[in-house]
Amino acid sequence: MSAPDRDAARAFLTDLQDRICDALEGADGQGRFRREEYETHPGSINRPRVLEDGPVIEKAAVNFSHTRGDALPEAATARKPELAGVGFEALSVSLIVHPRNPYAPTTHMNLRFFTTTPDEGPEQWWFGGGFDLTPYYGFEEDAVHWHRTAKAACDPTGPKVYAECKAACDEYFYLPWRGEARGIGGIFFDDWDRGGFEAANAFWERVGDQFLLAYVPVLERRKETAYGGRERDFQLYRRGRYAEFNLALDRGTRYGLQSGGRIESILASLPPAVAWRYDWRPEPGTSEAALYDDFLPPRDWI
Repeated sequence: MSAPDRDAARAFLTDLQDRICDALEGADGQGRFRREEYETHPGSINRPRVLEDGPVIEKAAVNFSHTRGDALPEAATARKPELAGVGFEALSVSLIVHPRNPYAPTTHMNLRFFTTTPDEGPEQWWFGGGFDLTPYYGFEEDAVHWHRTAKAACDPTGPKVYAECKAACDEYFYLPWRGEARGIGGIFFDDWDRGGFEAANAFWERVGDQFLLAYVPVLERRKETAYGGRERDFQLYRRGRYAEFNLALDRGTRYGLQSGGRIESILASLPPAVAWRYDWRPEPGTSEAALYDDFLPPRDWI
């Protein structure tokens, strides 16, 4: 198996962070990212970027981190218990976009690369990541575009990769206590080292490159749609589901908390405004009910 190239992975992620921030600033028109950099531990860099209160984007966070440690956090070793207590390096870009307009969907993407330095045996490495879409009001053309773009990232790797990564995304972004998906999914993968470093890295980079092609057209299409108090109330209610998932289930959040990372960066993914209602149900036949009936259940969008 070919040796991992940490420098190449880091260069790709920092460039991707720049490109995504530039594109989101362009879509917003006025808002600008607050750009910071911190050394969280010796040799560990956190480069958070947060945009707030833009006319289009109510909140976005696009964070890069390069972490070194003596022992992998539990959130990372749950799937690899043999690596408990092993030194590691982790590179990642994680982002969230919460648009202001309820007709524009929230989105999330994460790309990560781990390498380990065990006392005995060979170094291990793997990639993970993916992107998913969380609409408040469903549109068929948006969902089809989103999944076709995700599939385009997967197809060069193999004919079954998209179906595998879509199924993994549907399974992961699910709230069991609600019995519902967080959104319409996308693609998700972990522990990816297939074909050696060059092949795995090429797939990982394609996922990162396809994100803007998947999301920006949807945001541009919906960002100026007229809306009122009803739509805003429903958006805030559905954002509650997002907060529930991030705080109770998300492995990236748990990893950040367990690794002692910067708390403002870890929780930057949370919505800027959110609401819960007691035992609320959408009225049958409404566009709010259509989200539950037609979009949240896993579907073949291709």
